[in-house]
Amino acid sequence: MKYRQLGCSALKVSELCLGTMNFGPQTSEAKSFAILNEAIGAGVNFIDTANQYGGHLGVGTTESILGKWLAEDRARRDRIVLATKVHEPMSDEVNDRGLSARHIQMACDASLKRLKVDHIDLYQMHHIDRTARPEEIWQAMDRLIAQGKITYVGSSNFPGWKIAQTNEKAIAGRRLGLVSEQSLYNLIERRAELEVIPACREYGLGLITWSPLAGGLLAGASQDHDGRRQSDEMRLAAVSRSEQLSRFGGLCLELGGTPGAVALAWLLHREGVAATIIGPRNLEQLGSALRAPDIRLDGDVLAKIDAIFPACGAAPEAYAW
Repeated sequence: MKYRQLGCSALKVSELCLGTMNFGPQTSEAKSFAILNEAIGAGVNFIDTANQYGGHLGVGTTESILGKWLAEDRARRDRIVLATKVHEPMSDEVNDRGLSARHIQMACDASLKRLKVDHIDLYQMHHIDRTARPEEIWQAMDRLIAQGKITYVGSSNFPGWKIAQTNEKAIAGRRLGLVSEQSLYNLIERRAELEVIPACREYGLGLITWSPLAGGLLAGASQDHDGRRQSDEMRLAAVSRSEQLSRFGGLCLELGGTPGAVALAWLLHREGVAATIIGPRNLEQLGSALRAPDIRLDGDVLAKIDAIFPACGAAPEAYAW
């Protein structure tokens, strides 16, 4: 496993970040533990979760599963970079959501309790809250840092303008600011290249990509057996992009890699990417993903991939003169 610096921080994280959204609703506790053990054994040191994850089992379930795993062996906590998120509704209560200073404090305390740890390495805002001023958000984050409950602050699903606004307020207050942005980015969804990635580059944020396989669409036929591509929406997407996916599959065959592994490798070749999140439901999927960092794509192959999945271009030229 290789490691990269997380944005402007000196923190080193593995190129593959283990996403845990499936833990609980899709993957049993025992199988989740097996995936965690295998990933850590392979050198993954970056684990991402969120307070809302849990699906039909209820919010907080995934953090609780991760907390049980961490409690099994206290040495595990020091080996990993632990990331979670705040913003999404945790109940029907009007203030149990968003990025008010009150909710940030309460949500962090609740996450620490579920995770059974005393601090979170990377505390990420799961989405923008248009009602919360940056000054209020930084007040809450400053307090959590002073209390020793979090170490770094990151964003997720932020547009470029919000990254700029949030970090300008941080700069004015002589803070480190955001160290990372977790964004939707893959071969099919490349709009992050227009504004988000340039903003990350300008302000020194490491990009953490989520849904690197476009919900399984880029995984290829070998991943279909678990039903991840069986929804009507995914079937329609597969049909509409059948020509692209076929060309990509052929290229991957030439390279000797699976489509999923090549799609992950492509992200690791993109400038500014600190890590890409993998969300395996089982050990087989984890094993396939772990091969991605070893795949090297030369300029010719990258050009062929761009021909199949064209870039959006640069902003504003992509949509203006």
